[in-house]
Amino acid sequence: MSNQWSKKQEAWSARFNEPMSELVKRYTASVFFDKRLAEFDIQGSLAHATMLAEAGVISSADQEAISKGMAQIQQEIANGNFQWQLDLEDVHLNIERRLTELVGDAGKRLHTGRSRNDQVATDIRLFLRHEVDRISGLIKGLIQSLVDVADRNADLVMPGFTHLQVAQPVTLGHHLLAYAEMFERDLERMQDCRKRINRLPLGAAALAGTTFPINRNRTAELLGFSEPTRNSLDSVSDRDFAIEFCAAASLVMMHISRLSEELILWMSPRYAFIDLPDRFCTGSSIMPQKKNPDVPELARGKTGRVYGHLTGLLTLMKGQPLAYNKDNQEDKEPLFDTVDTLVDTLTIFAEMVAGMKVKPARMREATLEGYATATDLADALVKKGMPFRDAHEAVARAVRYCDDHGKGLEALTVQQLQTALHLTELGYSDDLVNEALLSVLTLEGSLAARNHIGGTAPNQVRLAIAATRQRLGLGAA
Repeated sequence: MSNQWSKKQEAWSARFNEPMSELVKRYTASVFFDKRLAEFDIQGSLAHATMLAEAGVISSADQEAISKGMAQIQQEIANGNFQWQLDLEDVHLNIERRLTELVGDAGKRLHTGRSRNDQVATDIRLFLRHEVDRISGLIKGLIQSLVDVADRNADLVMPGFTHLQVAQPVTLGHHLLAYAEMFERDLERMQDCRKRINRLPLGAAALAGTTFPINRNRTAELLGFSEPTRNSLDSVSDRDFAIEFCAAASLVMMHISRLSEELILWMSPRYAFIDLPDRFCTGSSIMPQKKNPDVPELARGKTGRVYGHLTGLLTLMKGQPLAYNKDNQEDKEPLFDTVDTLVDTLTIFAEMVAGMKVKPARMREATLEGYATATDLADALVKKGMPFRDAHEAVARAVRYCDDHGKGLEALTVQQLQTALHLTELGYSDDLVNEALLSVLTLEGSLAARNHIGGTAPNQVRLAIAATRQRLGLGAA
């Protein structure tokens, strides 16, 4: 094939004797998904140009021309008038080529002292830092919704479950604060992850640094990075920060999925604890009575999608030798999709939780269905001197008595409870049971008795809500 083909479109074409095939162009190009990095690519380029000018590598006139050209490019992108070209492969070359068209040789000088390897690593970090800040705000928004609903229901009794069996009474406020705790840990992880994102790779060039007198600390300062990265080889090949973000995102989605599962159960007629706003549900094409909790269901599914992106990135990196390899182009789509999924999910859930309608009567009824105060009765017997194992056995007999007679523990008289416990068979006096003992079998008594940090007593729930608001700077309901 002739080596006279047009070489103007390829930054490295002088090295080759034939053009890239159209299939390979499509296969290797990233411009149609990495163009969303344009804003951050321009930020990085402007800081790089400023540093180069201050170091005397390019002239102040070149820097001014670059700034003006980039301003026009930003406007073209914002207006949808920028012409993205497949032949130019990625966001970086598209912007650089347009800059050169606008400002001539100054545009060609912009790439002095850098490579696309450290350029893209910088762009991704700028992008991800921005998104982590946005996601952190959205997590706080979801916590705000949970805390607000918890505040309105700090003393609303509901069954606490283990093994999906009624275990002990809790309050809805206490239950929702458990999720607030999960998401607060997620917020801490995001903020910790940000520390490692916020390191500048620009200046590492292709892999070994550059011979130009660059000032990486100055570039870091201009871009708001805490410091430059410390090793040029690692700088261009590291994607740990993206994997760490996806791991943190996976934990957020795992918590979302757990909450989703409960919302789905609670909305079913078998529970009927809550109703979700119509705008978050769908109907059936054949069954007119249906109101399906599609948003929580889909969030469960999207959790697996985010897990898949984490696994994909781990697999992408596991076999790569130093330094940069083309494999790394495959980091962007899973990272972008993880960000988008997380942003949309958190936004929707904050509104959905805030609009949730609670059904107090049904929650109370369900709490009475499973002998939820049995442990309270055992504790009360222990406080009267009975060893816990004996108290456990006695209460288990009382529960069986209730099963046989179709009664709840709270419905028993003193005499019935004495009979049900079989205390004399265990070597104890029936006098251990009196009217005062019956008070521990009430739901409110059970709640109030757990009056310690982390307990479900309504006053402790309110204290926990106030502490969460103060810790995170949340507003009042």
